[in-house]
Formats: sequence, structure tokens, C-alpha cells
Amino acid sequence: MAIMNGLVTVGLDGSAESAAAAHWAAREALLREVPLHLVHAEEWASPLDLTPVTSAGMRSRWAEALLRDAADELHDRYPELSISTRSLDDRPAKALAAVATTSDILVLGSRGLGALAGFVLGSVGMAVIHSTERPIVLVRADEDAIAHPQDCHRDRELVVGVDIGQPCEALLAFAFEEASRRSCTLRVLHSWALPPLMGYGAVYDPRIHAQLDISAKAGLDEMLEPWREKYPGVHVAARATASHAAWQLVESGSEAGLIIVGRRIRRSSVGTHIGPITHAVLHHARAPVAVIAHQ
Repeated sequence: MAIMNGLVTVGLDGSAESAAAAHWAAREALLREVPLHLVHAEEWASPLDLTPVTSAGMRSRWAEALLRDAADELHDRYPELSISTRSLDDRPAKALAAVATTSDILVLGSRGLGALAGFVLGSVGMAVIHSTERPIVLVRADEDAIAHPQDCHRDRELVVGVDIGQPCEALLAFAFEEASRRSCTLRVLHSWALPPLMGYGAVYDPRIHAQLDISAKAGLDEMLEPWREKYPGVHVAARATASHAAWQLVESGSEAGLIIVGRRIRRSSVGTHIGPITHAVLHHARAPVAVIAHQ
């Protein structure tokens, strides 16, 4: 498991989404018993309903007011929480990636397009995910989550997607630790695909389908066995099905407290840094999504 630095950091830009992210991050910091760090990058675009910022001095004053007001609101809601603030004069993606390296997790707001459309993962969020190997959590605006925080943060199950054919230690370590911390159910999902020709009636054999199903379930149980032993207090609901992985995660996680997905660490500067499943979940999930980098 990665060494934690004892800090939850959230990026603020004045939007409803970043406010929801700040409340989510505050509750997470309380669960972890660590301080909360509020960060604003001055070059970040202001929300459309705010007066345009035209000078460095105005930007600085606006950023200071944003951080001060957010800290005051969170202190009122969570008086036992230690909160610090910082304004960063740098490009948002670069600044946030830098502060992520000194945090347990970095929390960002992500604009939603309604019940079905889900997230819009902007260029800043995408760049930060590309640039850091620390856990990143994307949160969309949710008034119910702010009004009833404990119901939305502790009591709802966690959902994690795994691939039994690939190493998932970092992903499972984060998922089990988070479920243990929240004392909630951890739902572990593995999706597998039928061989291409089995989709055609003339060659489809239900016996092969059943054998593949049994094999996938056995592989998932084998992957989870050491984690069940390490975290005996975590209730695990594991399922392996023949389905599209992204849509299974989105559907199963529609009422979850957190959906946890992985991304492969790539050292190359070319090519995608977020796989298609994680990319789809980030864009369509309603629940907060944690992205865990792993080998």
C-alpha cells in the first residue's frame, strides 16, 4: 500500500461542483483523521456568473475571498476539522498535480450533465489524472450530499471494478481500506466478454458460456481471498458477469458512495493515459469516482 502523507486536498474554482467536492473532501478528511487543504490556482477560469477578473491583483483578492469563504463554511459545518488554504500562481493542472504528490488524495469537482449524461471531465481534470500517481476523486454537484452528508459518505456501499487477468493490488488496497474506514459494503465487479464468435446463434454453446462464468467467478474469488483475510470486517459482495465493464460499473454504482476504478501507469508521453473503461465511467457515473493509478 502507498505511504500516506496525512492530508486531503481539494481544488476550488468557485463553482457548485468544487463546493460539493470541498464538502466531500471535508468528510473524507474527518474519516481519515487528517487535515483538509483548500487550494486555488489563480489562472483557473472563473465561473461564468462571476465578474470577469482582469488583473493579477483582482485575481489574488478573488482567490483569497474564495478560499476564506469556503474555509469559514466548512468550519461551521465541521468544527473539529483542521483546515488550511493556499492560493497557487501557476497553471491549474500543473499546480494541482504538484499538490497531489503531498496528499493522500486530491479531490476535484466535475460538471454534470444530468442523470444520464454524468460527468464532463475537463482538460484540467484530465491533465491532473495524467500527471500524478496519487488517488484522484472526481465529485459532481449534489445538494442532497451537502444537506445530508453522513448518509452520502458513510452508509452507501463502495463499488470497485477489477480485471482478474491484471494486477490490481493498489486498486484493491484503496478499496478495502476505504470500505474498512467507512464500515460499509464493498461491491467488487469483474466483467468478462464472450469469445467473438459466440455471439452468433449457429455457434453459440451455452455450456461454454457456463464454463467461462464459473472460471471467472473462481478467478475473482481467488483474487479477493487474501484481501478478505486482511480485512475480515469488510463485507464483500463479489460478482463476475458477462457484460460491458463500464456500464456495469455505472449502473451498479448509481447509488454508491464511491466508484473506484484504475488506470495503468504509462511512462510514455504518447498514447492514452486513461483506459476506455475508466474514461467511460468518469463521463457517465453519477456517484463520486476515485481513479487509482497502478502498474
